[in-house]
Amino acid sequence: MTLTLKIIIGSTRPTRKGPAVAKWIDGLARKNDAFKVELVDLAEIGLPLLDEPHHPAMKKYEHEHTKRWSAAIEDADALIFVTPEYDFFAPASLVNAIQCLSQEWKYKVAGVVCYGGISGGLRSSQELRMLLVNNGVMPIQQVVPLPMFADSINEDGVFVANDKMVEGAEGMLSELVKWGTALKTLR
Repeated sequence: MTLTLKIIIGSTRPTRKGPAVAKWIDGLARKNDAFKVELVDLAEIGLPLLDEPHHPAMKKYEHEHTKRWSAAIEDADALIFVTPEYDFFAPASLVNAIQCLSQEWKYKVAGVVCYGGISGGLRSSQELRMLLVNNGVMPIQQVVPLPMFADSINEDGVFVANDKMVEGAEGMLSELVKWGTALKTLR
């Protein structure tokens, strides 16, 4: 069974490094035959701050950006959130994107690739995982932290992971397959 995996770039800042990190995990995921992979960039979706007049649980979206976002998540079996750590938390753009939807999240599995300074973004991943579980998502424990990540971006803007980062990411992908397969039966 092939699982649809959506890799979500959580930062929308103009100077963000998330796309480089997301391209790295995207490349690893595409090597795994269990996944059909799609990269989803929140900057391209362009979600304003909670601008729908109806609660997301109703799935009565009026704006095209919300409809695009809903469609991007609706057919996912598994998710990877690529998030920086801003002030010990996930970016507001990612929190807003999660809160814009409701039913689309139910019974899906998620992994987190987080990046930052010495903590590697782990504090943001913990907060994000709590938000996800409260929205019906099963966040796995295998988080992939990338400490001092900027040192791993080469002069061409490509993120070059070390062996431990790759090992952690492959372990996370393996767990996403297990949980994604099991949870697909519930939807």
